[in-house]
Amino acid sequence: MKTGIKHTSFDVEKIREDFPILNRKVNGYPLVYLDNAATSQKPRVVIDAIVDYYSNYNANIHRGVHSLSQEATDAYEKARVKIQKHFNIKNAHEVIFTSGTTHSINLVASGFKEFLKPGDELLVSAMEHHSNIVPWQMLCEQTGAILKVIPMNLNGELEMLEFVGLLSNKTKLVFVNHISNALGTINPIEEIIEKAHKVGAVVLIDGAQACAHLKPDLQALNVDFYVTSAHKMCGPTGVGMLFGKEEWLTKLPPYQGGGEMIKEVTFEKTSYAGLPHKFEAGTPNISGGIAFGVAIDYLNAIGFEKIAIYENQLLEYATKKMLEIEDLKIYGTAKNKTSVISFNIGEIHPYDIGTIVDKLGIALRTGHHCAQPIMDFYKIPGTVRASFAFYNTFHEIDTLINALQKAKRMLT
Repeated sequence: MKTGIKHTSFDVEKIREDFPILNRKVNGYPLVYLDNAATSQKPRVVIDAIVDYYSNYNANIHRGVHSLSQEATDAYEKARVKIQKHFNIKNAHEVIFTSGTTHSINLVASGFKEFLKPGDELLVSAMEHHSNIVPWQMLCEQTGAILKVIPMNLNGELEMLEFVGLLSNKTKLVFVNHISNALGTINPIEEIIEKAHKVGAVVLIDGAQACAHLKPDLQALNVDFYVTSAHKMCGPTGVGMLFGKEEWLTKLPPYQGGGEMIKEVTFEKTSYAGLPHKFEAGTPNISGGIAFGVAIDYLNAIGFEKIAIYENQLLEYATKKMLEIEDLKIYGTAKNKTSVISFNIGEIHPYDIGTIVDKLGIALRTGHHCAQPIMDFYKIPGTVRASFAFYNTFHEIDTLINALQKAKRMLT
């Protein structure tokens, strides 16, 4: 197995120079950042884009005739077009800027209150993030609809035969993540979308974990809604995207009321603006939207095929090395997965491992990863999660392995 940078044309050391934070130390040790599934680090070009906005053309958008406002509006709308092209979305107005994946899901859930009745069924997978569970539970409570769960197996893969069995003419909505944040499983969303559409169901895909690793073609997928967050794909926090097919965005009522989303306001009646502004009430995260577009440019300049190949090498190497540690168990062994490894070592609590390796400069995630039903399925309190990005190295994995062995010696 190829286990070193020298075996690939991917110049990770050159790429690492783009990320200022990777030069810092934590507790006297070089930072080894392996919490990328929670949030990715930001390249200098993204940071510079935010500074440039506030330094040179900070102004509100869509509302002013003065030069700064026009410059800000142009930059913001150019970012929307970048997102449209990146995801192969038919129309720019089908791209709604939100504060992130959670906001996007809640926007859709709120709108569907008008379209559901008691006894309608919603399907959600067993491996969802809480953000793709709780809003639908709330919607069911408000409408009398029933939430059903697509089960998973011990490998962390969805039981697709069970999914087909759950589908019926009562199924109105289906929600599945593209990639599991807790297990790294890449779900067969093409099949899920196709089968759901055959019974007339609407599909929302949570792409928060996917978009840093692959490049979804939303027209090819024919998905009804797709949501993601900028901060997991080298962009800033507090901004994300909701894609919705025009027919559904036109049907759904506004999620929030206020400035920008209106056409005309009187005390007797208000009419709403067209897409996308209908769903973008108030002053948005302007610098964040602009920087989101810059982050997409940065990732595309590297190339998603190269990113996928390199991250898969990291995953294979780390998996092999971790399984050499006695009593280490990996949760999530799907055949099709991305660069996430959730694990425990014997009976050691994951929090204790995370605390010790942090003292050695290594950033991991511990706990249930906002996916508590997965932990309940495995009958564990949580896991330690190492999640790798294209700027991580094989040397960092070796550093992690040494730290885990030290933690194991200290805790057993």
